Amino acid sequence: MNAPEPLQQLDRNFVRWRGRKLLYFSGCDYFRLASHPAVLKATADGLRKFGLNVAASRLTSGHHKIYETLEKQLADFFGVRDALLVPTGYLTGAVAAQALAGKYSHALVDERAHPALQEAAHQLNCPIFKFKHRDVDDFARAISRCGRAARPMVLTDGMFSHFGSVAPLRAYLKSLPRNGLILVDDAHGAGVLGRTGKGAPEIENVRRRQIIQCITLSKAFGVFGGAILGTRELRRRIFERSRSFIGGTPLPLPLANAALRAVEIMRADGNRLRRRLNQNAASAKAALRKAGWSIPEAPGPVIPIHTQTASDTDGLKRHLLAAGIYPPFLNYPGGDANGYFRFAISSEHTGAQLEKLVAALTAFKWRGQSRRKIFRR
Repeated sequence: MNAPEPLQQLDRNFVRWRGRKLLYFSGCDYFRLASHPAVLKATADGLRKFGLNVAASRLTSGHHKIYETLEKQLADFFGVRDALLVPTGYLTGAVAAQALAGKYSHALVDERAHPALQEAAHQLNCPIFKFKHRDVDDFARAISRCGRAARPMVLTDGMFSHFGSVAPLRAYLKSLPRNGLILVDDAHGAGVLGRTGKGAPEIENVRRRQIIQCITLSKAFGVFGGAILGTRELRRRIFERSRSFIGGTPLPLPLANAALRAVEIMRADGNRLRRRLNQNAASAKAALRKAGWSIPEAPGPVIPIHTQTASDTDGLKRHLLAAGIYPPFLNYPGGDANGYFRFAISSEHTGAQLEKLVAALTAFKWRGQSRRKIFRR
């Protein structure tokens, strides 16, 4: 797989590609905090005040006070006992799994889990079973395969980025033994899902006693880095046992300062932002369903569009470009074999921009239906 062509972010909703300014419905900066003036200012202030990099692990001389400040703010926001920063969201699952290796007898992984979780499962040093995507019955069968004395760990996304669907955590917990655990990679759900943005555990209305929630700061919060939300005991084990954490350099200090500001914005304005995000996503989905597109019923602000042939895929790419819209076609490792279009809606898309997207996709759908009718004649 070759690297895609360079794409220049221009502002909150536009990119430059091949010299053209195009409307952008991709990426996962759901509230556009990556370009929020206060977040950008906090980045510059952090650089001036703290410098760029501690250049050491947190177990040596890199344990800066700002990390503990940010961890406390994240723990308060998500309503957990403790939070621990990790340099990237991708690493959160692996760091937690390294700390818990030997504690669990089996790893149960959703077959469509993010590649980061697929890799994290191997860090547990135990047998790995996969279960069908979000299939509660198959999950129960996988639990039974582990045996009565098993201590299973389940690894699943919270909100799946493919369709915006949510893992049925409540149903999983009913089948999970008391000594089992669910590791939730909630990169896309954190800040987005739930009444207060606490993510998949909140929208599923489950207690966290058997849940570790891993998040990223690069999506809803618009910055960079990741965090593991759990208990003080988990934090202690990570400091003692996780090779990736012990030997890694933590988040650059300006980004930690920017993340602090992003959390403050989400705390103060998150309800309004989520309400607008949900309204934007719901209106676009409803209009596309009316036009004949099959859009899954899911709470996430993601609209998947599948084409039937390579010719249709190329045709839709050209059609979107002609309409001034960047075509967000994904052929992601571990995803759909033939790829698909994923439109990520943000709270900052205007009504006119959403209407432009709906009009372009509707016109392409109707044109395709007309072609097929003519062909059948």
